[in-house]
Formats: sequence, structure tokens, C-alpha cells
Amino acid sequence: MHGMHARLPKNFVLEERIERYAQVIELQPTHYAGRWADACRLLTGPDTAAFERIHVDLGCGKGAYVVQAAQANPHALFVAIDAEPICVAYTAQHVMEAGLRNVVVVPGLGSQLASMFGPRELSAITLNFPTPFPRKKEADKRLTILERLMEYREVLADGASVTLKTDSLPFWQFSRRQFELAGYRMLWLTDDARGERPDSIATEYEQRLTAQGATVYAIEATPDPAPKHVEQTESLSLADYLPEDLSTLSYVPHGMQGLVTNRRNHEARLRGKRR
Repeated sequence: MHGMHARLPKNFVLEERIERYAQVIELQPTHYAGRWADACRLLTGPDTAAFERIHVDLGCGKGAYVVQAAQANPHALFVAIDAEPICVAYTAQHVMEAGLRNVVVVPGLGSQLASMFGPRELSAITLNFPTPFPRKKEADKRLTILERLMEYREVLADGASVTLKTDSLPFWQFSRRQFELAGYRMLWLTDDARGERPDSIATEYEQRLTAQGATVYAIEATPDPAPKHVEQTESLSLADYLPEDLSTLSYVPHGMQGLVTNRRNHEARLRGKRR
């Protein structure tokens, strides 16, 4: 989930919501590692075949993307994962209200994927507007940092892909280099995701950002043979990926307002000293 923690609306009782929609929430996902497709086939009926592929929506937010994706791909199993309990509750609610039988909602983190799934079990991982965590000391929380991408390799099948969408140019530039370091091959790299793929699923969050003037950047990549030597060689502070002249930055990505404000204030102080 991008940026800020979701806030509880008035009269929203989290525990009650979790219990009400528990039917589609899995609290022990490690029990299904390596057998998700077959174990979950009974969701669609006793005589159905195992799901053809498994798609993880990592950082699923309130579930808008996974609901639309699952409706469009009934033969795929979607596992929607988020660390925020309120997002888990909302996603489960939307899944049940839509009558979907090919979605399981899981509380969890990106760092747990290797324990939740077996080797080569996933066909796709989607990262829709993950939190950029711009400061260096929080870089290990990024879903596209080198270490995470290497862990994803363990659970991705041959030909599987990881797709990132973000409104943050610095995060996109950082992530692009991380994919390269982790031995992924670019299938799609764009600074105009909406223009190039206008029919792709857009969450309410994405629609709200684009209405505010945001550009949607995207990366889709697939693992090539693993690199022989894995080493982090890139700066971990997203400040280093900002343009030198911040006056050219007409849109400040969510989650990076503080960083940009501090940089602009610093530049203003330097200009003042030169006068």
C-alpha cells in the first residue's frame, strides 16, 4: 500500500470485519507453500481442475486491482497480500461482495514470499504503487530492493514476471537498476504507463493520482539466469535520484514530500548565503 497508513473510518470495527470476511482470509499461508493451485481448487467447486497459474498482488491496498484482475482471469488464483489489517479487511469484503472464488487474502510482507510459496510456484507478482521509503535507512523495506528481487526469483516460474507501477520517478529509476542487478530482463519499461496500456486495470488510487497530475511509471521484468555475483552498487537514498534542479519537478510523488521540501529548503539557504 502506497504512502500513508489507511485510516479507520467512523464506526469501523476491524476485528468484526476480519471475522465477518474470514472465509477468504488465510492466516497460515505457509501451510500451502508449493500446493496453492490444487489446494484452492475447491473454492470454485468440487469437480474443477486446479488453477492454471498463481498471481500475487503484493501490497494489495483495499483490493480494487485484485477484484478486477480476478474477474477478468477466472482460471487464475490470485493471492492478495498486505501488511495493513484494514487493507486485509477491505480486500476480503470486496472479494466476498463480488462473489469471487479465485482470490485468497493474506496478511503479510514481501519478505515472507519465499516461505508462503514453493519454488517456481508463481506466474506473476504485481506491485501497484508500493511505498517508496525514500530514506536510506528504510531502503530494506522497499519491495524492489535487490534482496527482495532475489527472493522473488525463488518462487517465480519460468517466464513469470514482476510488474511495478509507481508515481515516483526517483523510485522507478532506483527500481530499474535493482532489477538489472538482480538479473531480470525488461519486458516493459515506460514513463507513460497509462498512455501505452490504456486498458490496463487502474485502481482508484491510480485514478486519483493521475487526476492530480501524476505520471504513471512502470516496469515489467522477468528473471534471466541468476547473476554469478550479487552486489548492491547503487545509492539507497532516493534523494540521489531527484533532478538537480527541483524547479523542474512539477509533481512531487506521494511519500516524498518531506524529502523534496527539505532539499528545496536546503537549496534556498545556499542561495541566500551566496547573496
